[in-house]
Amino acid sequence: MSNNPFENQSIKKERMLFLILVVCTVFAVFTGYLFSMQVTRWMEYQNRAWAVARRTSEVPALRGEIYDCNYDAPLATNVDSFAVSIVPAETDRQRLPQIISGLASILGTDPQTLMKKIPQADVFQAIELKDNVSYGQIVQIASNIEDFPGISWSSKPVRHYNHTPSLSHVIGYVGNINSEELHLLYNKGYEANSIIGKNGIEKEYDLILKGTPGLKSITVDAKGRNVQEERYIRAPVPGKNIVLTIDRHIQELCEKALGERMGSVVVLKPATGEILAMVSYPSYDTNRFYAPDSSSYYSSLLANGNHPFLNRSIQSANAPASTFKTVMMTAILEEKAFPPAKTIDCTGKLILGNRTFNCHQKTGHGPLNLSDALMESCDVYFWEVGNNYLGPKKIEQYSRMMGLGEKTGVDLPGEVAGLVPNPEWKLERINEMWVGGDTYNMSIGQGYTQVTTLQIADLISMIVNEGTIYVPHLLKEVRDVVTGEVVEKRTPRILHKADISSQTFRELKKAMRRVVAEGSIRRLFNNKVVSVAGKTGTGEVGYTDRWTSWFASFGPYQAENPEDQVVVVVMIEASNEWEWWAPKASNAIYQGIFANQSYEEVVKTLDIWYLNNGTDVIRRRSE
Repeated sequence: MSNNPFENQSIKKERMLFLILVVCTVFAVFTGYLFSMQVTRWMEYQNRAWAVARRTSEVPALRGEIYDCNYDAPLATNVDSFAVSIVPAETDRQRLPQIISGLASILGTDPQTLMKKIPQADVFQAIELKDNVSYGQIVQIASNIEDFPGISWSSKPVRHYNHTPSLSHVIGYVGNINSEELHLLYNKGYEANSIIGKNGIEKEYDLILKGTPGLKSITVDAKGRNVQEERYIRAPVPGKNIVLTIDRHIQELCEKALGERMGSVVVLKPATGEILAMVSYPSYDTNRFYAPDSSSYYSSLLANGNHPFLNRSIQSANAPASTFKTVMMTAILEEKAFPPAKTIDCTGKLILGNRTFNCHQKTGHGPLNLSDALMESCDVYFWEVGNNYLGPKKIEQYSRMMGLGEKTGVDLPGEVAGLVPNPEWKLERINEMWVGGDTYNMSIGQGYTQVTTLQIADLISMIVNEGTIYVPHLLKEVRDVVTGEVVEKRTPRILHKADISSQTFRELKKAMRRVVAEGSIRRLFNNKVVSVAGKTGTGEVGYTDRWTSWFASFGPYQAENPEDQVVVVVMIEASNEWEWWAPKASNAIYQGIFANQSYEEVVKTLDIWYLNNGTDVIRRRSE
């Protein structure tokens, strides 16, 4: 270092100036940055601050209600409830297990179930933890809100059903969307917290019922308390109301007439395809799906060997038994395969090769023409004509022409097509050649042929309409939820139009009337309000004494206005004790519909032994 004092002082000044320059530069930089933050970019930082303090959440749209054809009381509606959510970024991760444990205790659920719903990332998006939360539970959370940072709640109505139990298969139910459904439906406006129809009408018309969710925002302080009123970013749009063709009074009548017997009932208008009633037993209580014990109840239904989730009207296919003889008579008349007035002598059995086929009347019916054969449901007559004069190809052709072997197109999910067999099908599926015994079985509705209750209803509708089947449907109209104005109305659509003469159908209807008026079930049909035409069916299952009971019918037999006619089909599965209940139930249904009576009033009016004690009375064939 130099000993020159002036030189040393100069160096000190230079260092001081440099230091001052650095300080001024730093000060200028910070001043400029603060100016940028507070003046130039203040809006940006304010928005960021608001983003941290403001929570945005979805506002569920009110789901449209479902009504029966009378449009006077909802079958499916909404009741007030809440959903609890969490914003992970506003929650202390170290305290999270403790927070969730306390929350689960209030909500009455498993903490692990809630923890699985929380993402690992600290997102500011509200994640729904549980819906169907009561007001009392929300009060408990609100009273201890400081113990639950990041927890919020919102209104989320829950579905409630006001209908008779048998409508559970028709209306269905709703639930939280799962990952598979979300993957398929994301582009249609569904989100992770969406409620979606899981079955029945709720599923079939979910896009109409669900509406469009809204968005709202609230501003909170550091403790999560609201400091500003809610503000709607987008108002929710409610779903539309749906009006069904179902008449709840007829539905209840059919439900009670069927009783606790596994089977199904379909009532429809052949002139339009409108379904007035669709009953399947056993059924289930859809409201239990939103109760505290919903998981155990749902599991019990899945484990039930009687398959209560199965809609036996459209998802259970059975042999049509002798109801199929209406197809046979149509084919015989239209093809002129065998003279209708010519008789065949029924001795009670037919021998084919080394096998003996016994008619249900083991002593034989004697000589019968075509109309007599249908009235007596003679197996020998239809075996003989089916095998020797028609053949399997013609029988298959008329079966399909009359709507069997394919779906009806009803507006419900899960319908099955049934089966109309042929020699090619048997060779391909069973690896066996078609034999005469197969044609025998097919001719009387046994063997491989499988139909649903709704398909038989369509078959009878074609007979009534003399060649036309309308698509069976449950949707009558769609209405605006606010004004009640009809915004969409379902019009009849033709499903099948058969190239069969009206004369053939008229002859068939006459024979079906004889079945009820002169046949073995005439003592069961004592209603005084309507004349009925129909065909019974009693299908043996395997080699056991178990029988499927059918009755397929329409009434009035003759009507000036086709709109007045209804088709009623009842099927009782073979798992029930065989008791001819299908025609018995049908008699009560016709009395109730055309006399405008409840089931209890029908029982009093008809005063017949098998209805006197309601559906608890079961009588054997010997009685």
